[in-house]
Amino acid sequence: MNRILIAEDEARIASFVEKGLRANGFTTVVADDGDSALHHAVSGGFDLVLLDIGLPGRDGFTVLREMREARVTLPVIVLTARDSVRDTVAGLEGGADDWMTKPFRFEELLARVRLRLRTAARAPEVTMLRSGSLSLDLRTRRARADERTVDLTAREFVLLEMFLRHPGQVLSREQILSHVWGYDFDPGSNIVDVYVRALRRKLGAERLETIRGMGYRMP
Repeated sequence: MNRILIAEDEARIASFVEKGLRANGFTTVVADDGDSALHHAVSGGFDLVLLDIGLPGRDGFTVLREMREARVTLPVIVLTARDSVRDTVAGLEGGADDWMTKPFRFEELLARVRLRLRTAARAPEVTMLRSGSLSLDLRTRRARADERTVDLTAREFVLLEMFLRHPGQVLSREQILSHVWGYDFDPGSNIVDVYVRALRRKLGAERLETIRGMGYRMP
């Protein structure tokens, strides 16, 4: 079942789109501002984003840019009242996969969602993630660091995969908890720090950088 993130601050439109998608078998989450939309998008677990441009906080253009800078490759369909050629070109060149102006017919939106999901499904599957001399095989769930094979626990594997998919990006403890543990643990817990230390022991301390007051980053 595909999960779709609806980044839309107009409650009436968000409800209309959400009800239609759910009726057609999709799972949905609504984010009503740019900050939460970006947080959901980079945390993983979604297959497509419907993105409004006029979001409060970070606007849609900023969310899109920061998603692509973080190497988030989710298909993005922009939904906006803006219909100028300049805005359309800016969105598509900024990393959007499609662009629909409001008002729109749900049947057309549904067709475009299905098309983008089919196109994404045909993309070659990534089976190896790399950063310098560090690599992670997603099939065998084994890591190699400086020609050493490293065995990982299930949680260590998911945590390392998250860092490798977001190189150079600072990941907060809250983002890591949400992605790796699903908030099964108290956000005030030090479980993230414990697992980061474990990865450093196995891979080398220089692989993960502490950004004080913010989180961790893989340089």
